Amino acid sequence: MIKFPMIALPGIIILSGCMTASEHYAALPSPQERKLTVGIVQKEIRKGISQNAVAEYLGSPNIVTYDGEHKETWIYDKIATESAYSADYGGTQALMLGIGGGVASGVFPNYSASSGAATTTQRTLTVIIKFREGIVDELSYHASSF
Repeated sequence: MIKFPMIALPGIIILSGCMTASEHYAALPSPQERKLTVGIVQKEIRKGISQNAVAEYLGSPNIVTYDGEHKETWIYDKIATESAYSADYGGTQALMLGIGGGVASGVFPNYSASSGAATTTQRTLTVIIKFREGIVDELSYHASSF
């Protein structure tokens, strides 16, 4: 009977990479539409511009009303809730195969771990614009984050 010498194949190690919560958050798709932000209000809206320009920059208001002085008043009231969840499952797995005498044998040690994190943030922005004869006369806004 012919005996075959034992041949060991090199071990194969598989590693799983882990992403942080901020990396998962950065990978989330962002809406293509323009967001209403304090920066846009501060940069684009000022006394003396037209209602058409305001609508172009900020879109349609949530509420249109008139104040005690009969000034048309546009109110933008926006609430945004952002949630992010990060989960990682990873570990190491080693595979060692040996072939000897026509019989395959193996050793399969492994290690695995999982972790996760979640966060939710809410932001509000209220913008009040008063017009006199179709031109911005007064502007006020309030932003909060919690």
